[in-house]
Amino acid sequence: EKRTVTQIEKKGYPDSVYINAAKIFQGIRTEKNKDRNLVQYGDNSESPMMAFKDEHSRRGAYELAFNALKYQDLLEAILLDSKAYPCYSIPDELTSLLVVMLYDLQDRRFQKRKIFAEEEVVAEVQEIGHYLYRYRTKLAAALARCRIKYDALSIDYFVPETLRKQEQRASALPLWFWINTFKISLEDVIRDLEMKGFTKVESVSDFDHYTYAVDQHCQDVLVFPSSLREELLNLDLYADGKLLLQ
Repeated sequence: EKRTVTQIEKKGYPDSVYINAAKIFQGIRTEKNKDRNLVQYGDNSESPMMAFKDEHSRRGAYELAFNALKYQDLLEAILLDSKAYPCYSIPDELTSLLVVMLYDLQDRRFQKRKIFAEEEVVAEVQEIGHYLYRYRTKLAAALARCRIKYDALSIDYFVPETLRKQEQRASALPLWFWINTFKISLEDVIRDLEMKGFTKVESVSDFDHYTYAVDQHCQDVLVFPSSLREELLNLDLYADGKLLLQ
């Protein structure tokens, strides 16, 4: 029976992830010349990052921040075209939060985000989230106009060419995972993977989707096809810190 990659429904993140993603994005965003700088970012250097609940939250914050960086020009254009920006009730210090939450909103196809039980509610995140959702129709229309203007089948068109080439090269590379031998043995990892339908092969050249290999030089490192990235990052072995992505 042929298996397919599991499609993960995107429901958003807890408030703390957005706050941390905004803080990360603020530090890495592209600085523009004054004549091109239509979106103003204030200084939020004094606002502290919130504690990460777990590794999943940490990964979510960094992925969100770097995706906002990849599409910064597009996201800013959407805000301006939709007239969602400027908004005088939202200070410049929250612009980074506005941008990262807009990326996430369009990534969810402008659907409402899930409310996480027992999460720590952050007033700024709630405010920005409600504001963007009220503008969702205009934001979606602005995105559509950008895609029509440039005949873009997806937002990947708007990734800078140098970054697109780097991602293409990276996406073709196999994935290396360290086995956390403080928590699990190689034998137990192999047993768990085989129960999930994975097959061990001798080398990377033998990869055929649900396969893996043991690194020839390091017996506590496993190698997987790049196409399995999302599924591997949602395995219990990864969530429990038993497999660590290199």
